Amino acid sequence: MDQPCLELQLENSTYTILSKEIEEQTQELRKIKGEELHGMDIEELHKLEKDLEIGLRRVTETKGEKFLEEITALQQKEAQLMEENQRLKQMENLFSVQTHVLEQGQSSESVTNICSLSDPPQDNDSSETSLRLGLPFPN
Repeated sequence: MDQPCLELQLENSTYTILSKEIEEQTQELRKIKGEELHGMDIEELHKLEKDLEIGLRRVTETKGEKFLEEITALQQKEAQLMEENQRLKQMENLFSVQTHVLEQGQSSESVTNICSLSDPPQDNDSSETSLRLGLPFPN
């Protein structure tokens, strides 16, 4: 019978402590927001101002770091897009050469030979793709 009463007193004590802590934190938050400053003296206001300046400095530093991270990511993306653009321009030039050679009546094999000579070797493992326009010429 004594045990439940002790547990209840302990819970009430814990509840009281937590309620008081919540109230203090709520009041501190109001001060930080500038809502309840009327009861503070000059020294408390000065301390609050310093705390806010420190917090603002941290926020500004973190924001700067985030901007730098975003700039770095965008620069990497720019480099990738430039590489892709260069690759597409090479493919366009290759297609232009193939079209020009085919218009002059040369065989598609000679186009492949010309393209393989003009196309620098690639170190990547991607598969080769070729494009042949029109009907094949009889040998």
